[in-house]
Amino acid sequence: MRTILMLTCIALSVTACSRFGRNTTLYDGQFYNTRSRTAGEDKHDFTVTVRPVSKGLNGARQAGLHEAVKYCIRLYGTSDIAWTVGPDTADESLSVSDDTLTFAGRCVE
Repeated sequence: MRTILMLTCIALSVTACSRFGRNTTLYDGQFYNTRSRTAGEDKHDFTVTVRPVSKGLNGARQAGLHEAVKYCIRLYGTSDIAWTVGPDTADESLSVSDDTLTFAGRCVE
């Protein structure tokens, strides 16, 4: 009985951790929704969107980098990225619209 109770508690705690969905990332104490997509016909090229950027630009940058690395590792097994607009881009050159930050890059094999 004790084992069943312990396993139930573990299962419930793991389920609670994923309540925000698999595309939600916690950075700087805030949750950000992230999404990666192929940009065009070549899957090496991608975009990542992060929202809401109003919760903090630094956290949004980190969440976007994390999503981009996941994308490249999932498809090519590498985290090397050639950025067009990325986490090191100056604030004034970032693509922010409708509370959404967009990064663009290319996975490098």
